[in-house]
Amino acid sequence: MPYETWRKKPVDVQAAQWWRNGDHPDDGVGELAPDPAGGEYRRIEGAVVRFFRHPKYPGDETHERCGRTWHEHGWIDTLEGGHRVCPGDWIVTGVQGERWPVKPDIFRATYEPVGERAA
Repeated sequence: MPYETWRKKPVDVQAAQWWRNGDHPDDGVGELAPDPAGGEYRRIEGAVVRFFRHPKYPGDETHERCGRTWHEHGWIDTLEGGHRVCPGDWIVTGVQGERWPVKPDIFRATYEPVGERAA
């Protein structure tokens, strides 16, 4: 059976560029959050993009792809599992609230501003 050509439907998404912990508008860093053990605690880690932690990557070593230290990276849960977030990546929120990171060059090639930002 031969391939058919299909075009992806245009869908508006929300996106925020991430540079450090707490950057994402929905991270809630510093807000009071319920403590499962009772009471409240002040959130010190983003709710959307969390700190990157992995025993294989010492935090002060440099990531070969972006040139930043591992301590500067984040982690986001996606529908396909977790993904590392480099400083400068865009966090895209889809039509069903799902989120995923997109590298800046791919973001610019794939998305264009809508509404006021387009003007």
